[in-house]
Amino acid sequence: MTPTFTLASLAPALPEIYLAAAICVVLLVDVFAGKAAARITPTLTLITLGVGAALTLAYAQVSAPVELFSGMYIADPLGTLLKLLCFLFVAVALLYSRHYLEARELAKGEYYVLVLTALLGICVMVSAGSLLTLYIGVELLALSLYALVAFDRDSGIAAESAMKYFVLGAIASGCLLYGMSLVYGMSGSLLLADLAVRLQGEASLGLIMGIVFLVVGVAFKFGAVPFHMWVPDVYHGAPTAITLFIGGACFSGNLII
Repeated sequence: MTPTFTLASLAPALPEIYLAAAICVVLLVDVFAGKAAARITPTLTLITLGVGAALTLAYAQVSAPVELFSGMYIADPLGTLLKLLCFLFVAVALLYSRHYLEARELAKGEYYVLVLTALLGICVMVSAGSLLTLYIGVELLALSLYALVAFDRDSGIAAESAMKYFVLGAIASGCLLYGMSLVYGMSGSLLLADLAVRLQGEASLGLIMGIVFLVVGVAFKFGAVPFHMWVPDVYHGAPTAITLFIGGACFSGNLII
C-alpha cells in the first residue's frame, strides 16, 4: 500500500519543508534582484527566519512524539523548542554580522543561502529518528560550513582553514558511515528507537565498535576533545562573522545531538 501524504500529516515537518523552499526563493531573489540584492537578501533572510519560527509554533507543536516517513523523522515538544532556539540563534548571528560583512564587501547572497542551508541541517538533526536522517543533517551542516569558512576568497588563511576543515571533515564523515554500516549489520535497523532497545540487552563487539565510530564522527563534528584539532585553525582563518555563526548557532545545534 502506497502511503499518502496530506498537509495535516506533514505538518510536524513543515519547518524543514518551508526552509528548503525558502532557500530556493532567497537564491532566486538574490540572482534576479541585481544591485538591490545587497539590501533585499539580508532582510528577506531575517523574514524567512521569522516566518519559519511562526510556522514551527503554529504547526510543529505536538503533545506527544509523532513519527513520519517510517520513523525516520520524529517530532516532539523538545524538538520544537530546540528549533525555535536555533531560529533565534541564527537571527542574532545574522544581525550582528551584517555590518561586518558590508564593511568588508562580503555581504553576498551566497552567505545567506549557506546560512539557511546550515540551519536546515540543524533542524533535520533535531528531528532525526534514524541514523540515515542524522547523517543527512550532519552533512547539510558540514558542507555549508566548508563553503562559509572559505567565503573570503581573497584570504589565503581562510582558504587554508577551509581545506583543513574539509579534509578532516571527510575523515569524520567516513567514520560516521563506517559506524552506521557496522550498527546496521549487527542490529538490522538504522532507527534510533530500535537501537536503543537493542543496546539495553547484551551488545555484540561489532555493535560496540559501530557505536564507537559513530561517537568519534559526531564528536569531531562539534569539536569535542580530543577531536578538536580543527577548531583553532577554522576560528582563526574564517571571517569573524562566520566564526560567530559557527561558534554560536552551529555549535548549539551540534550539541543538541
